[in-house]
Amino acid sequence: MNTRCFLVAMLLAISTSLFAADAVVLIAPNPVGIWLITFGVAFLIAEAAVPNYGVIGLGGIVMFVVGAIVLNSTEVPVPLIVGLGLISALLLAFLLIRALKTRPRHTVSGDAGLLGSVTPITRLQAGDVYSGWVLLQGEQWQVLSATPLQTGQRVKVTARKGLLLEVTAAEMALDGD
Repeated sequence: MNTRCFLVAMLLAISTSLFAADAVVLIAPNPVGIWLITFGVAFLIAEAAVPNYGVIGLGGIVMFVVGAIVLNSTEVPVPLIVGLGLISALLLAFLLIRALKTRPRHTVSGDAGLLGSVTPITRLQAGDVYSGWVLLQGEQWQVLSATPLQTGQRVKVTARKGLLLEVTAAEMALDGD
């Protein structure tokens, strides 16, 4: 089931149950306040499971505080309302920060991770000073250069063609950039 469809259905169910609770006074203090607090807490719990960057959590905090204010005329002390509201806001901020930390980061593997890497030549191809081998990202790669290479020389990867990396001398690459 689509998450957004589920959330819309949940909001409709909540709103209708709030109106029904207001009409049927079965709970002693104020049913609307208790329902708002209940659904506020449920929304805060749902925020942890649904990736929506704080929308449901913010609604949960608002519902919780409004429900506590509605209920305040009977038996809930104001410092408790403020304290629980602040704790809920801190929880939401914590979840929001955790969600933002999971956002995509730059690629460190594959072609995107290879291109631009600087590494030393580990050995040269026998009889060919334009071809050699490097150790890059834990793998041995064959390299090809337009200029002669030397063992230990630092090179920069400029392109990949299959299992062959095209490189330039790191000093030349730095001057060209």
